[in-house]
Amino acid sequence: MTIVRRSRTDIDEAKLLADLAASRKWTEAEIDTMAAKDGDAWTDKDLATAVKVYPPPTPEQVRALRTRLGLSQAQFALRFGFTIDTVQQYEQGRRRPSGPASTLLRVIEAEPEAVIRALGGR
Repeated sequence: MTIVRRSRTDIDEAKLLADLAASRKWTEAEIDTMAAKDGDAWTDKDLATAVKVYPPPTPEQVRALRTRLGLSQAQFALRFGFTIDTVQQYEQGRRRPSGPASTLLRVIEAEPEAVIRALGGR
């Protein structure tokens, strides 16, 4: 007999979804009124001028990226210009990629072949 473990959320998921569907629906005017009363609410101007912040990838995201590309830590480091130690530290959470390294990892995630071409086919 197989034991299946479920969290309380899994068990109560149907009830939670039913409760959500039955909850009161706010109108746009009501939402605007509540936002106006909230001193910390962002205006449309605030949102338009906001600067998007990209948090650095987590150790799990770095490991998943490398695994998705089918590379060992050494191969990933060599191909994309990191040291093996740096890749290991990112994946173990002892260091977080910041600045250019964080951006490079995001570009590798989106377009790995473009990065390889830009680096001269390493």
